[in-house]
Amino acid sequence: MNKTRIGIDAGGTLVKVAYQEEDQIKYQTFPSRKMDEVVSWIYDSFANHKICVTGGKNQVLANKLNFPVETMVEFDATSRGVGFLARQYTLSLGNDFILANVGTGTSIHYVMDGEQQRIGGTGVGGGTLLGLSYLLTGKIDFNEIVQGSNDGNRENVDLKVKEIFEGVAPPISGDLTASNFGKIGSLIQEKPSTSDMLASIIGLIGETVVTICCQAAHRYHTNSIVYIGSTFRSNPLLKNIIEEYTILREKRPFFLEDGEFSGAIGALLTLN
Repeated sequence: MNKTRIGIDAGGTLVKVAYQEEDQIKYQTFPSRKMDEVVSWIYDSFANHKICVTGGKNQVLANKLNFPVETMVEFDATSRGVGFLARQYTLSLGNDFILANVGTGTSIHYVMDGEQQRIGGTGVGGGTLLGLSYLLTGKIDFNEIVQGSNDGNRENVDLKVKEIFEGVAPPISGDLTASNFGKIGSLIQEKPSTSDMLASIIGLIGETVVTICCQAAHRYHTNSIVYIGSTFRSNPLLKNIIEEYTILREKRPFFLEDGEFSGAIGALLTLN
């Protein structure tokens, strides 16, 4: 009996799983706080398997399994998975690009000829979205937060450049954000809605990630930036903000379908 190959990316917020059945890669996710559920699912779903685990909590998961598993450095697994998905979806990324993995936080890499090196990152990411949303609105469920942001108006919360340069033409685009949440610090007539605040939190995250990535792209003389990560899941507002702001900074944004599973796919691909 052939063994089912399973790649697992055990991250800080989610455990992402990629497994191969009949030459097709399938996906599954679990909250990282429910490691026992991951273990039970593996035992219940697969009679014969080979597993490679990556991610920050890979040792926690490996310790819960009663059989040997292979492990892989997360950054290498993610880079390998990105290359696989780019080929699968015939996406031409060129020989080199900046890779931003927007998970709990954001890790930034320079990839050239399939080899990655981590060049930086930021603590701003999906964990920021959950944390700030809870502190400001009391909402903690990811899907509820994302859906609630769809009707939000960031101009009720964020201060635009054109609002600072009152009566004169600004030296840069007036539609750029001068200060995230900048209007909250001044006298405003009414409190912004929950949707406005959620949209502005997503705006803060998107603009921060793009700023760092574009600086990295300039440093490494590349115009291509690939954005992946679970924070993009069912989150069109974040994707739109990042896409528009990246283009404004004269760089090329790419988004990979199933990109949040890149680490799990890379781990799976190491198994023979």
